[in-house]
Amino acid sequence: MHVVLISTYELGRQPFGLASPAAWLGQAGAEVTCLDLAVQGLDEQAIRAADLVAFYLPMHTATRLVVPLIERVTRLNGGAHLACYGLYAPMNEIYLRGLGVNTILGGEYESGLTALVKRLSANGSAPHAADQREPTVSLARQLFITPQRSGLPPLSQYAQLNMGDNQSRIVGYTEASRGCKHKCRHCPVVPVYEGMFRVVQRDVVLEDIRQQVRAGAEHITFGDPDFFNGIGHALPLVRSLHTEFPQLTYDVTIKIEHLLRHAEHLPTLRDTGCLFVTSALESINERVLSRLDKGHTQEDIIQVVNWFQEVGLTLNPTLVSFTPWTTLDGYRQLLAFLDQYDLVENMASIHLAIRLLIPAGSKLLELTEVQALVGPFDEQLLIYPWQNSEPSVDHLHQDVLALVETGVARGEERREIFAQVAALVGLPVREANGRQPRAPIPYLTEPWYCCAEPTEEQFAPL
Repeated sequence: MHVVLISTYELGRQPFGLASPAAWLGQAGAEVTCLDLAVQGLDEQAIRAADLVAFYLPMHTATRLVVPLIERVTRLNGGAHLACYGLYAPMNEIYLRGLGVNTILGGEYESGLTALVKRLSANGSAPHAADQREPTVSLARQLFITPQRSGLPPLSQYAQLNMGDNQSRIVGYTEASRGCKHKCRHCPVVPVYEGMFRVVQRDVVLEDIRQQVRAGAEHITFGDPDFFNGIGHALPLVRSLHTEFPQLTYDVTIKIEHLLRHAEHLPTLRDTGCLFVTSALESINERVLSRLDKGHTQEDIIQVVNWFQEVGLTLNPTLVSFTPWTTLDGYRQLLAFLDQYDLVENMASIHLAIRLLIPAGSKLLELTEVQALVGPFDEQLLIYPWQNSEPSVDHLHQDVLALVETGVARGEERREIFAQVAALVGLPVREANGRQPRAPIPYLTEPWYCCAEPTEEQFAPL
């Protein structure tokens, strides 16, 4: 059984979503080829020889990029069984099956892929979609095995950690858990996991990190939707990691609500090598936060910002700056807040232009007011389109997006781009001499963001 696993895009990371199932399928006797098309070309010879081609869909961008790829793979090998797996596979099941995809797997997908390979091997053929026996979404607890990364491009080809002063570090990537306890309405994790999360066993996580350190990793990104979902799992893990690799640094993602609840553990993160914590602020507007069901307030954000400054940790905020409820004054207030609390240099400039994404299956569609404002599902963009009630806000979004993209392309500093955006809405910002001097802020060279409508530049022909 020849299997090709394909990833199109995962934020500049070496995909766990290829390495983990590659180990499972190899253990089941399959011959596995991994293709990460974000950094390498399509191996047409491998496609022609494949019995199964499985596309990894962890996010919206990856899903859109895979659409023309499915057609290309079908032309190369019309007899291959096609599967899609990951968060966005079950969310777009109807559309993907219409493209000829036979099997859809979401949630804990390794066991489903393994069962599929065994079934195809036994049958000696590629059955039709109606014959899928594996659950479309499985939340069953799995006993993970160490991911197989030897078939992937080297870590040096992926996003790096910029430390400032022309210093960088090679970055590895792993997952210690999946899913989330919480049900933020705009989050793509929620339609699949429905408030549940699953851990990857600690010994597996540590062994995965060991093999990446041997491959040159100097920093690890934990891709958990929320690292503190299982704090009893997370803290012993980073303590063990720091004991074994005291020079290794890492970053995690934790929601504001958990940072408040577990504030006493912030020093533990700092002392075990955490350089920064990504947290989805999304907005400072109480109406927007309520619609998104974020579980925090503007005052909560201020408290967390103050604690991070006291502890000496860097907070890396993410935003959904443009929503159906955003106003010009509200956007101006958001910029003023970022400037006042010294967050401008902490976040990638693209967050100033993020526009809310409403994909298939989004919990936002449960709100009557959202149902009334969205248009029919757009199968090209894979979203429910919406417009702000104030056309000037949508125009502002386009202006901000163009300005940010131009500034980033020119290599402008985050503060400089921010000042230009602020000027669009007539907001004065603090001069450099009015702010405390700061040490360089570490950041990944591939910005982290989700829940956003991607730009057309991300969808060049494959």
